[in-house]
Amino acid sequence: MVIPIIPEMEPRPEALQGRETTMLEPLPTPERALVVFAHPDDAEFGCAGTVARWAREGTHIVYVLATSGDKGTGDRTLTPERLAHIREEEQAEAARVLGVREVVFLRYPDGGLEDTAEFRGKVVREIRRVRPDVVLTSEPFPRRRFSHRDHRIAGLVAMDACFPYCRDHLYYPEHLREGLETHKVGAVLFWGADEPDVFSDITDTLEVKLKALACHKSQFSDFNRVAERVKEWAKLNGQQAEVPFAEAFRKIEFWR
Repeated sequence: MVIPIIPEMEPRPEALQGRETTMLEPLPTPERALVVFAHPDDAEFGCAGTVARWAREGTHIVYVLATSGDKGTGDRTLTPERLAHIREEEQAEAARVLGVREVVFLRYPDGGLEDTAEFRGKVVREIRRVRPDVVLTSEPFPRRRFSHRDHRIAGLVAMDACFPYCRDHLYYPEHLREGLETHKVGAVLFWGADEPDVFSDITDTLEVKLKALACHKSQFSDFNRVAERVKEWAKLNGQQAEVPFAEAFRKIEFWR
């Protein structure tokens, strides 16, 4: 289902302090971008400052949300169906705050993402429909910290969908019959990476990122504490990039 509209968590600050302090490459603004993620709020933690900046600069941005987060609560009065409804509304509002054009809800079960041909095909379909220059997603291969299984699967499926599946016409040929041509993605950006190599200056959009995160009311008992932690991450990333606040990514480019 597509709803038209006008994370995973990063490493702890103490882990970021252990990174080498080499300068990271700045990130240019694309014309079109697709964000693939596992749960509501993952993208806000991982890349919302970048998304907000790009949206201001005219980038056409689409979200693809794999699950509706129907298990993510400690409230025993909520059913999975009710929680999914709440979290989809929260995600739609966060996307509006950021300037995301639309959110595609795939509605796989929370905690049940699998690397399947069906899931990959749905991501390939959105890539061929949206035709992004860049795809953003969660790091599928973290080595220094724990990562939710759904986050790893979402990142892996997004990466594979970008290359070679969306490029070659014999993968998911039914898309051609539907009028969706093949597409070459220029790059994938992974948030939550152990060793990022590009940065996005979010000094002017950090407050927008926090406003979007605050839309996920069902997830935070103390949002002020969360906001302070997010600011710490952004400040430490910014130190590597020599800007006040930044988001950092691992970049893979596709040359073929």
